[in-house]
Amino acid sequence: MKKTKKQILWEYTKAVITALILALFIRAYFIQAFKIPSGSMIPTLQIGDHILVNKFIYGTKIPFSDNRVLVFRKPRRGDIIVFKYPEDPSRDFIKRVIAVEGDVIESRNKVIYVNGNPVNEPYTQHTDTTLKPRGIEPRDNFGPYIVPKEKLFMMGDNRDQSYDSRYWGYVDMKEIRGEALIIYWSWDGKKHWPRLERIGRLVK
Repeated sequence: MKKTKKQILWEYTKAVITALILALFIRAYFIQAFKIPSGSMIPTLQIGDHILVNKFIYGTKIPFSDNRVLVFRKPRRGDIIVFKYPEDPSRDFIKRVIAVEGDVIESRNKVIYVNGNPVNEPYTQHTDTTLKPRGIEPRDNFGPYIVPKEKLFMMGDNRDQSYDSRYWGYVDMKEIRGEALIIYWSWDGKKHWPRLERIGRLVK
């Protein structure tokens, strides 16, 4: 039996609606795309990198609630996480977890100590050789602080050029969006050319 134009149109419409619902469901609970707008995570992430974020690794958020279910694991030191910016929840930030609840964190002349031990951070860069003394501002010297329950202390890898927990405090667990997973596209805005060598890199 030959289908009418109306039947064909309705089948296409159903397919599009199904695809949209599936895309929204995946975006809400599984994978979401983010673009890197600033240089606070250089050299790990460059301005213009487009990344996919794993939204279910830390648990699926129940709609209209701060509770999470199906939690695979909690954030660990070293994880790169997208979260709601504490000073403006309408904006998303991306930083690295440096300390988790119960940790004692301190910085002495740009060296980070967690629980009294210096942290090996091969992923960081410092672009300013000067040292800002304790009490003037927290960039190079702060703490020791004890990270409260259900909180995270976040810092950018571009350590001298990052606005992070040193300035605005801790990130609440309920504000986490997910863990950065992979770079699926990268665009060099200065050269107006894709960075093909970055595409497909795992974020770590």
